[in-house]
Amino acid sequence: MGLTPVAADHVATVVTSLEMTQRPALRPLPASPLRLVTWQRPAPERYRALFRRVGARWLWYSRLALDDAALVRIVHHPRVSVFAVVDRAGIEVGMVELDVRTAGDCDIAYFGLVPELAGHGHGRWLMAETLARAWTAGVVRVRVNTCTLDHPSALGFYRAQGFAATARTLETFPDPRALGLLPPDAAPQTPYLASRR
Repeated sequence: MGLTPVAADHVATVVTSLEMTQRPALRPLPASPLRLVTWQRPAPERYRALFRRVGARWLWYSRLALDDAALVRIVHHPRVSVFAVVDRAGIEVGMVELDVRTAGDCDIAYFGLVPELAGHGHGRWLMAETLARAWTAGVVRVRVNTCTLDHPSALGFYRAQGFAATARTLETFPDPRALGLLPPDAAPQTPYLASRR
């Protein structure tokens, strides 16, 4: 068994790919005071602000590394749907991004709530709402990825919602904190080694 060094300004993670190939049976929607609303053609700066609030704790960075034109090409694409989770006051506290650009597949590209809402049962509600929107005409498979940088319960949560794991891959990428895309104190559970230089 060997160990592979990772540069101090990079991060490594194990990515688990999961899929669902049958629409789940109808069941009562879990209760939640939150709402999921369609975000029509979100402005890049507004999209990135929510993306950071939801994902900085888990080192989400890919959308932060794109310039405005590249981001707009994705989130304004007619086969990509972006949703914001809003609380009773209308404050955005989560997001879902569904990508159906590949025929037959719906990829849950992003799914999350701000860290303060973790562990309060809102995830089951959000997944039920997400799956209701994912299983549109022509979709035969819904996919989602999670990784070891994600919330520790993420993999178990997806499996409990009916997803089956299909593959595991290793991913390394530049630490977004070293790139200045996220602050050095983001994701304190993942040591920021580049700061030790």
